[in-house]
Amino acid sequence: MRAVRLHDHGLSVEEIDVPQPGAGEALVRVHAAAITRDELSWRADQLPATPSYELSGVAGALEHGAGDVALGDQVFALMPFDRDGAAADYAVLPAAGLAPKPQRLSHAESAALTLAGLSAWQGLFGHGALREGERVHVLGTRGGVGHLAVQLAGDALVGPDQPCDLVFDTAGGDALAAAIGSAPRIVSVAEQAEGVTYFIVEPNRAQLIDLGRRADAGELTVAIDSTYSLDDAAAAFVRVAQRNKKGKVVLVTGA
Repeated sequence: MRAVRLHDHGLSVEEIDVPQPGAGEALVRVHAAAITRDELSWRADQLPATPSYELSGVAGALEHGAGDVALGDQVFALMPFDRDGAAADYAVLPAAGLAPKPQRLSHAESAALTLAGLSAWQGLFGHGALREGERVHVLGTRGGVGHLAVQLAGDALVGPDQPCDLVFDTAGGDALAAAIGSAPRIVSVAEQAEGVTYFIVEPNRAQLIDLGRRADAGELTVAIDSTYSLDDAAAAFVRVAQRNKKGKVVLVTGA
């Protein structure tokens, strides 16, 4: 199979063996793999490595623990960050992490929903503990996480000059610095700072199912900045590092 591989000297597309699932794992035929800024540094001490942890595709070989997912089902998932990723024709991940792909979304949109959608969900409702009747201000509303957080917040969303119970930061930098002290709770997925609850997103099947349900109900739309083939992965990572994006950058396999 083809796989994007990160080495000390950079990225290359290589032919490697199809990975084999072990106990509790699943093999997925990847149709789309979304990518994230700075992710090429996440496993710099474990090279060579395959990037991207945000996938949508078709379930292949399945071990126990896949819930209601069956062989041949269309699925999406956020992979654990301690293994090779999904920028390849096939990927292996814990079967318990697979969720049914939203029917209304393409594979590219579904892959783009995984990390960004879970980050938004966990920032607002998990770490942010946003409750009915409260108000939230989202920083970085045009980015991959921010545009989904705005949609999830719904009527709880307020503008920057209005009082709020929670600030959810997806941008960091000056915007976060200016917001410190403006709300009882400040949560960031972008940057650590004093007085701020910083978190790293975690895979969560139940939350993915909820996000998929919202997408199928027309409550969530996913912005795609651009798509690239696996062979153009280097260009995709150049694009994802740029600041003027509107949505996610996604690799598509042509499956």
